[in-house]
Amino acid sequence: MLQEPGRGLDLPGATKDGHQLFFANMSFHRSGAPKLSPEQRAPWKLRDKKNLPGGTEPDTDTSMQTALFDMTPDQKAVAARARLEDNDLTRYCAAIVREHAMRVGWSKRQRNDVTRSLRLLQGLRPSPTAKVRATDVLELRQYSGNVLSTIDVLAAAGMLIEDRPTQIERYFAAKTSTLPPVMKDQLEIWLQVLVNGAHQAPRQIPRDPKTIRVHILGIEPIIHAWAAAGLQSFAEVTRADITAALDETKARRHIAGNGLKSLFTTLKGRRLIFANPTRGMKASPKGSTIPLALDAAVIREELNSPNPAVALAVSLVAFHALTGAQISEMRLTDISDGHLILGDRDIPLAGPVRTRLTAWLDHRNRTWPGTANPHLLVNRRTAPRLLPTSRQFPWSGLTLRPRVLREDRILHEIHATGGDIRRICDLFGLSVEGATRYLNTLEHPDLTRQDAQVPGT
Repeated sequence: MLQEPGRGLDLPGATKDGHQLFFANMSFHRSGAPKLSPEQRAPWKLRDKKNLPGGTEPDTDTSMQTALFDMTPDQKAVAARARLEDNDLTRYCAAIVREHAMRVGWSKRQRNDVTRSLRLLQGLRPSPTAKVRATDVLELRQYSGNVLSTIDVLAAAGMLIEDRPTQIERYFAAKTSTLPPVMKDQLEIWLQVLVNGAHQAPRQIPRDPKTIRVHILGIEPIIHAWAAAGLQSFAEVTRADITAALDETKARRHIAGNGLKSLFTTLKGRRLIFANPTRGMKASPKGSTIPLALDAAVIREELNSPNPAVALAVSLVAFHALTGAQISEMRLTDISDGHLILGDRDIPLAGPVRTRLTAWLDHRNRTWPGTANPHLLVNRRTAPRLLPTSRQFPWSGLTLRPRVLREDRILHEIHATGGDIRRICDLFGLSVEGATRYLNTLEHPDLTRQDAQVPGT
């Protein structure tokens, strides 16, 4: 650039103030590179606009240059830029935002919040044409942006890169964060095989997340004890170590044994250990627990809770022994003329349940009058969406748990009927094996109940 016509390039003079360097593998074209056609340079200008939901589609990068370093954006600058004008992302998603607002029943304020969040994301994206990572959307909380609804819109527009860790990955990280590095790496390989399956020998189909969680729950105290004893790798574990650990484990012996067999079988199949110390070991028998009765005063207190969602959920379990999953998945159309339809079961609702159901529906209509969520229970997070609530709603913060309360109700019924196991199976949808667990409590001296009446209102 500094060379003069008719003179040679003065390298010392050109570099006396510094050298211009280039980063490797950056996207640029030399003079001899083939020229791009107008369609390749600006494909969104030549596509059929009738098929695009928002008019013009932004040209999204198929690959992304790795950032040299992370720099926290200036919050004031990002917020000021979002207030100025629309951008490609908001224009492209405008029709999808309107469609979601009409279908789900968003208020005008929520629709504006989503539009503002899209403007913020345009300034936070690593490049103007890149797709949006879900983890970047989570950063909108510091700008008072809308996270969940914005993710739904981006997913519908095909602009979302889902990189959020799953629930089982977060649970696994919390249980293994303090382990030695080699142990942790081996456990991560085991987790990948459980989640994704294995196509090479030994082959394995992906496991259910509930099964994976039970495996982690069973082996977690054992592997931490091994790490505390100085073991750095599972290759150092012997059969005697496993036998001693299982002998010390009482309530979780069965799930601990299954989890250890799964772990060491996977590690041996990936040649990460020399031998499988669990090979040939017999499975531990399942531990049997005895259902225990609850204090009726505690149940009565939660039945009369000022929170209508809590009162309804507790009444459904206390009078009809529903599970937490059934309550969260229950839809408005499942209840008709005072009857609850669950699969092939027709359950006449008790009077106290109908009273609390009416109070909850009145509260729901007052709080979220425009929601289109078809589920019976909704909250602030699910009212503008079509998803069910989590299993923890509305039980978080309560002393009762749906499983324990359900066991209390079934236990009361088995004692009230004198052990009519057929009636228990029909009334609560139990198998014969499941009902036998409650039948075995009839002769137990600690479970004799004289005041096991269903709590009143």
